[in-house]
Amino acid sequence: MTIKLKPGSESAYKTYHAAVWPEVVSKILECNIRNYSIFLKDGFLFSYFEYHGKDLKHDWSKMAAHMKTQEWWSIMQPMQEPLATRKEGEWWAEMEEVFHLD
Repeated sequence: MTIKLKPGSESAYKTYHAAVWPEVVSKILECNIRNYSIFLKDGFLFSYFEYHGKDLKHDWSKMAAHMKTQEWWSIMQPMQEPLATRKEGEWWAEMEEVFHLD
C-alpha cells in the first residue's frame, strides 16, 4: 500500500514510528499481521505486511474499533495525504503486485 506524507511531517512521523505504542503493536499482531514494514522515499510511504489470518475484513474492523489504534490514527492521518487515484474507501492505496519471488 502507498500514501503521500505531507511536507514537513517526515521528522514527526519517523519519531512516532521509532516508538510505536505497545497497545497498537499488540492489536496489529492480534489482527494476524506479521512482517510489517513502512518505507519512506521522496515523500511517499510504502507499507508491506503479511496477513496470516482467515478474514482480513474482520481483522481490519477489529483494528479500526480499537480505541488506542483510533488515537494513533488521529495523530498519523493529518500527516498523510491519500493518493487521488486510490479506490473508494481506501486511505492507503493498494498497489498491484507485478513481481514476486520466494
